[in-house]
Amino acid sequence: MRPAHALINLANLRYNYLLAKQLSSSKALAVVKANAYGHGAVRCAEALADLADGYAVACIEEALQLRQAGLEHPILLLEGWFEASELPLIAEQQLWVVVHHHGQLADLEQANLSQPVHVWLKLDSGMHRVGFTPEEYPAIWQRLQANPNVTSLTKITHFSRADEPSTGRTEQQLAVFEQATKNLDGPSSLCNSAGVLAWPQAHGDWLRPGIMLYGATPFDFAQDSATNLKPVMQLDSKIIAVRHVPANEPIGYGSRFVTARPTRVGVVAMGYADGYPRHAPDGTPVLVDGLRTTLAGRVSMDMLTVDLTDLPESGLGSHVRLWGEGLNASEVAGWAGTIAYQLFCNLNRVPRHYQQ
Repeated sequence: MRPAHALINLANLRYNYLLAKQLSSSKALAVVKANAYGHGAVRCAEALADLADGYAVACIEEALQLRQAGLEHPILLLEGWFEASELPLIAEQQLWVVVHHHGQLADLEQANLSQPVHVWLKLDSGMHRVGFTPEEYPAIWQRLQANPNVTSLTKITHFSRADEPSTGRTEQQLAVFEQATKNLDGPSSLCNSAGVLAWPQAHGDWLRPGIMLYGATPFDFAQDSATNLKPVMQLDSKIIAVRHVPANEPIGYGSRFVTARPTRVGVVAMGYADGYPRHAPDGTPVLVDGLRTTLAGRVSMDMLTVDLTDLPESGLGSHVRLWGEGLNASEVAGWAGTIAYQLFCNLNRVPRHYQQ
C-alpha cells in the first residue's frame, strides 16, 4: 500500500493534557473540535477519558459522535446551536452550550425542554467575533438566571492575541472581562492554549486547551512552557523514486526549482491531496532517515520532491518525516506561511494509525 500515513501518539496526547492541568489548578475541557484538529476525535477523546474534565466541540454533530462512542463527560458546544430545533436533543444528551447572540437567548426562553441545560454566556471582551457586549452582559446574565431552562451559568470569553504577549491586547480584554463580570457569581473560562501557557493570571475555573494538546505551539517564538509539549502526529512516508538531475535543470510543475549543481532528487509519496501544503516553498525542511534536507520543487497532488544530494546513504525506500518528532509542525507551517492548526485540520486521504 501507499506508504503515506499519520501515526497518532496517544501517550503524548495524554502528556500534553496533563501539562495543561499542571500549569493551573483549574479544570480543563479538551478541545476536540474539527476531528480533534485532524487527529481523530473519538480516538483522542477515548484516550483522555480517564483524565479529562470534559470536552469542547464546535457543534452538535461533533458532540453526538462522542456520545455515540459512549463518552458521558460534559461536552461544551462552543458555537451553541444553529436552529432552535436542536435544543431538545441538546437537553436530552446533556450537552453544555455557549450562548452568544440574542437569537439563541430567545430560543432558550421559548423552548420546552425535558431538563435544563448548562449555559456558558459569551462576553465579547474585544475580539469582536461573537458574544454580548460588556454593557448588556450583566442584564443578560440576570435574565438567564431567571430562566427555568438554565441549570447553571459560566462566564466565557476568548482572547484574540494571547499568542502575542507583548501587544497589551490580552491585558485589555482581561480588564474588560473583569469589569463586566465583577458582580456576577459563577465560574469563568477565558484561556485557549496560548492563555493556558502564557497567562496564568487569566486561568479562571475552566481552561480550553486545543492546539497544545496535539503538541504544536501557538507561539511564533520559543515560549518556556510550550517547549515541553510533545508532538502527537507524525506525518510519514517514503522515497518512491530517485532521480539524478544535472545542474541548471528545473524540477516539478512550473519549473520553480532549478538545480544549482548535479542533484540527487528523492520523490516522496505525499502531496497536497494528503494535506501537505501546496504553497510550501523550496527550502522547507523535511527529515529523510532522521536527517534534515529540504523541499526542492512545487508540491503536486500525490508527490513532492526533496534534495538527497547531501544524504548519500538515503535512497529508494528511505523513511521520510514531513512533521512530527524531530520536526515540529509549527516550523513547517512557518515556512509555508500558515499555522500548525491548518496543517493538522487539512490532513486528508492518509490513514491514521494509533499508538497507545
